[in-house]
Amino acid sequence: MTRPGEPLPTLMVVPTGIGCEVGGYAGDAVPAARLLAAASGCLITHPNVMNGASLYWSDSRIQYVEGSSLDRFAAGELALEPVRSQRIGLLLDAGIEEDLRLRHLQVADGCRASLGLTLGPVETTAVPIGVSLSQGESGASWGQLERPDVLLAAGERLRDAGATAIAVVARFPDDPDSEALTAYRQGGGVDALAGAEAVISHWLSRQLNLPCAHAPALSPLEIDPQLDPRAAGEELGYTFLPCVLVGLSRAPALWPAAEAPAGSIRPDQIGAVVAPAGALGGAAVLACAERGVPVIAVENPCVLSVTAEALGIEVIPASSYSEAAGLLLAMREGINPEALQRPLGRLG
Repeated sequence: MTRPGEPLPTLMVVPTGIGCEVGGYAGDAVPAARLLAAASGCLITHPNVMNGASLYWSDSRIQYVEGSSLDRFAAGELALEPVRSQRIGLLLDAGIEEDLRLRHLQVADGCRASLGLTLGPVETTAVPIGVSLSQGESGASWGQLERPDVLLAAGERLRDAGATAIAVVARFPDDPDSEALTAYRQGGGVDALAGAEAVISHWLSRQLNLPCAHAPALSPLEIDPQLDPRAAGEELGYTFLPCVLVGLSRAPALWPAAEAPAGSIRPDQIGAVVAPAGALGGAAVLACAERGVPVIAVENPCVLSVTAEALGIEVIPASSYSEAAGLLLAMREGINPEALQRPLGRLG
């Protein structure tokens, strides 16, 4: 039994590749994550929320957990052990051109020199991974890998060499003139890369049981005077890697729930989950709802419409992440959120 004011471990989920108004771009959900972390005292979220390419934010109250591992944590399979630091192995796609490869290695060196991160070794896949991009009928993005086997083999070599977390950089196809890319950069579309990125990190993390995150390797784009501020983080440098390295540097270690050491965050400690009101069909949200964990459904428009009504689950609605933070703070203090609503019905 926890006491009022103690941290309330909270999941924040913003699904990848569905064009959320908040969290569908380059780290534009970080302000919301920071607020929810302050309100809850312990926020568990995933790279899509925190990654802003050259922009990032480190907060000891935020646990950076790859999406499929977050799902397994919510389902009761995993526990999360906070750590001082991780040794991050760098996994590079053989399809990356030499100059672009050098850019990524220099970013890694910069993070070692300027941020004090522990990086290495570096492994390159035996052949190109072969990433392809697609978009479903709903408008959500997804992707496929031609050679997931070489990705896993390189990851296994890093693990066996002592890496405790893995940053993956895969060569993604350039399509600078596509209407979808223009729409995304100008704030009106879905991130076409995000679905394929999730495939890469999900596959590797699930197979190796290590924290993993992905940064796409792309050629620089021409400047766009109509660039939406939410996409601007991706336009600042040659790579998307800095945020991934910072996030993984203190990502919690993954343990089977029954074997977790003392001090780990256990699934039964989850106090709430915060997710977009139209994207409630993910494994983490449904697992929490099934166990009776309060689900805060935030108005955050996206291309999906998987609502509480459609799923038959009870939620606490919130019109914004600011309101969601207030609800979390109420829960943390032992205040029934219903007492904050009007009208307040009678008992009986």
